[in-house]
Amino acid sequence: MKARRKLRIRPLLLALFGGVIPLLAGFLLTTPSARAASLTEVTNFGNNPGNLRMYEYVPTSAGANPPVLVAVHYCTGTGPGFYSGTEFASLADRYGFIVVYPDANVSGQCFDVSSPQALRHNGGSDPTSIASMVSYVVQRHGADAGRVYVAGASSGAMMTNVLLGAYPDVFEAGAAFMGVPFGCFATTDGSGWNSACANGQISKTPQQWGDLVRAAHPGYSGSRPRMQLWHGTTDTTLNYNNFGEEIKQWTDVLGVSQTPVLTDSPQSGWTRTRYGANSTQAPVEAISVSGVGHSLPTSGMTTRAISFFGLDQSTPPPTTPPTSGACQVTNAVSAWNNGLTDNITITNTGSSTLNGWTLTFTLGSGQTITSGWNAAFSPTSGAVTAKNVSYNGTLAPGASTSIGFQATHTGNAGTPTDFELNGSACQSG
Repeated sequence: MKARRKLRIRPLLLALFGGVIPLLAGFLLTTPSARAASLTEVTNFGNNPGNLRMYEYVPTSAGANPPVLVAVHYCTGTGPGFYSGTEFASLADRYGFIVVYPDANVSGQCFDVSSPQALRHNGGSDPTSIASMVSYVVQRHGADAGRVYVAGASSGAMMTNVLLGAYPDVFEAGAAFMGVPFGCFATTDGSGWNSACANGQISKTPQQWGDLVRAAHPGYSGSRPRMQLWHGTTDTTLNYNNFGEEIKQWTDVLGVSQTPVLTDSPQSGWTRTRYGANSTQAPVEAISVSGVGHSLPTSGMTTRAISFFGLDQSTPPPTTPPTSGACQVTNAVSAWNNGLTDNITITNTGSSTLNGWTLTFTLGSGQTITSGWNAAFSPTSGAVTAKNVSYNGTLAPGASTSIGFQATHTGNAGTPTDFELNGSACQSG
């Protein structure tokens, strides 16, 4: 066995989940009913630099190619405790997904969300171990690598932020109950505790928060996971200010406006905002819970997280390419002395629904993309590929979606050319 990580746990670190022990009150849902399946510990699941333990719940309802949910416990908690104290397993029985329960296996039972290793893709420590667990489940059970999700409470919520930042190629979406932004808890002294972050004293611009996420996996240009955020307004362990900072971070990462497209109250005391789209699977969804401290989630909240992931739905249909010429593209370029923006509208003019799309085009000579929205762009010049993100991959016949980018130029501010959607030429108009 590798030596266990040593963390200097300050008294406040234990308070981090003295406040969550009432999980077995507010977090304690109804006791899970008897199941034919049972929680099983898995050893030798692969690369395990964090020396974590792994538990899995594979319901008898899991069919071929089932989705996967990683459920991450709070400080002082355990994988088996999170299994018995939440309803994720009973929801798995109902909907047929596999649940993985990582176990911190270290004094204090907190996950590493602070070290430089944890905040870098394949950098080592706990996030790398959890990614190995996912790989094991995909290989061992034939699980769907395209439908992997993560939900966590407190220390687990922090880990949810970290996993979505460092492993956007693994996770499709996350739900963080009373967490902090990716990188907020970073330390260099090995303590594992960041008082300024815990107290809500760290504030950054959306781009600064987003840059921390993008730096975790340099060169990654694929789609980014969606994020659902929850926080109680009277949380004194991980200050409520962190909720707003998380919203700033993930709206920037996903390239959507910080102005919500919806604000409502789906339940008494809840304020819900959605960003980028008014749908159950919006790019970012944030729920503020009035008068609640560090004791989330409750049963209704976990159910809503499952809906946000889409785990209460059947597997999405496979990608269907359009027929030749079955797309139209329009451009709206706004240019200045050495820069420009281009808003591109893509319309499916074919007769088949697109479930996943890739738009290719050629940039004008001297143009270099510096940022983009509503799509993942790569490379930044020449022949460019723009792939859908998690929330706009479906285009019904006649439907449109808008993407765009900002670029520098050396005098040529012309529109891109040679548009193709899933390999078929598009009309420009």
